[in-house]
Amino acid sequence: MVHQNKQANRIGLIDVGSNTIRLVIFEIDAVNSFREILNIKNPARLAQYLDGTMMSDQGVDLLIDILKNYADIAKLYQIKQLIPIATAAIRQSDNAIRILQRVKEKTGVDLELLSEKKEAYYGNYAVRHTLPIQDGISIDIGGGSTELTLFKDKQVRASHSFPFGTVSLKQHFFQDKDHNDAKAIKKASKWVADQFQEFPWLKDCQVPLIGIGGSARNIAEVYQHQEDYPLAGIHGYSMDQAGLDQVFRTFAETSFKDLSDLDGLSSDRRDIIIPATLVFLELFKAMGATAFVVSSYGIREGLIIEYINQLPYHPYSLHFIQQQTVYRMAKQYRMMDLPASQRMNIMSRLLDVLADLDILHPSILDVEFAHFGAALYYLGKVIEDKAESQHTFYLISNTNLKGFTHKDRVKLALIASYKNKSLFHQYTKSTSDWFTQDELDMILCLGSLAKFAEALNDSHVNTVENIALEKGKEGYNLTVRYKGNIIAERYRAEKQRNHLERVIGDKVDIHFIDAQDDQ
Repeated sequence: MVHQNKQANRIGLIDVGSNTIRLVIFEIDAVNSFREILNIKNPARLAQYLDGTMMSDQGVDLLIDILKNYADIAKLYQIKQLIPIATAAIRQSDNAIRILQRVKEKTGVDLELLSEKKEAYYGNYAVRHTLPIQDGISIDIGGGSTELTLFKDKQVRASHSFPFGTVSLKQHFFQDKDHNDAKAIKKASKWVADQFQEFPWLKDCQVPLIGIGGSARNIAEVYQHQEDYPLAGIHGYSMDQAGLDQVFRTFAETSFKDLSDLDGLSSDRRDIIIPATLVFLELFKAMGATAFVVSSYGIREGLIIEYINQLPYHPYSLHFIQQQTVYRMAKQYRMMDLPASQRMNIMSRLLDVLADLDILHPSILDVEFAHFGAALYYLGKVIEDKAESQHTFYLISNTNLKGFTHKDRVKLALIASYKNKSLFHQYTKSTSDWFTQDELDMILCLGSLAKFAEALNDSHVNTVENIALEKGKEGYNLTVRYKGNIIAERYRAEKQRNHLERVIGDKVDIHFIDAQDDQ
């Protein structure tokens, strides 16, 4: 028996693709955060069992054996619902209906055969709900088909399913040839480029190209290893054409045997990674793409997000992804609502009084990140309170945060983890070239304010009611109005005053006034 969190909802998903067959079990919590608790795959390569347009009995028998095993495993995890889907390999089979019937008879699994349109829809649905990109084209390369979807202002504008994928390209162009045969690569590249030329909405649209699926993830992981990338995770990771070219050359110049030792490349993708990469490259060039962005979330996550969005609470928004991510992360690390809300209120007031005196003028985006940082301040305390800053920075910067770029993750981590300038500079060593000096100066100020906001909320009972700042004869006077006992906040604020003085650039005297005295 597999232990289950009583407050969690488990959903199983079987994805029968042309290249791999996966069983993924998601656990959905009380605020509809979802995480994989199981992800197993079998590189069945069903596309290679297509004899013309009929799947052979050998392929169907293999599918049945795998699904029997997956169904047994799913039962052990006490899932609430099983969502089994099938895509191109079965869709392209003339005997598709018979395959589905045999599968249900032998395994009890009732596969839903997704149409080309639905397959493209779910992958793109995940992209639009988890990446901070308003306009783009998503591409999901399977074993037997390639799905493209154009979206603008987060709305789908066009889509197309091409009847080729990594396995079928390999069979057509690389059969009985080396994986890096130069003539095969040239011929395949030209053929793929010609397919894209038939669609005017692809031509020179100059938006990001968003890669979905295992091949896109592997390309990003290989490139990250080559570049000694400092962060974990690939969701939202961005590459330019030079990066794609570099990875493609690596694949083409590495022997098939040595590809097994290439960090970031799955061994079961060695023979299909060149067909996949050339598709990305040819589409990138046809689009005049601004970047190649990798999504960790695809068709399976799209199905789960749509499932969640049919529930009556905590749906996933297209336009408030970052806010929802911060809220869910706070819940994940058991942060209390009241102290987080008070830190944000104090942060808002500090920003207002500093702006009123023409001391600090953060952008609208900076203000939003200041609130996010205040909400998540020292979330790493749940791991160890003596190293809360270090844990906070690591967790936020190395988590695939929906709606955040990798630069955004570091920015948020720097604010939420701020303890002192020394640690701040230590944290930025590996990413200092990501930011301008002005950006780093602003992040340092926002982190300092987050720390001071926490000092004014030390007892976590919301004693501070209002804050005022005035220019005095010598320096500034900060007046803090409060209700109740202010002993803890008074002590901490005096101790952390230097962080506020650094932002203001002058001496600050702090005065505490009981709000009841004004009544």
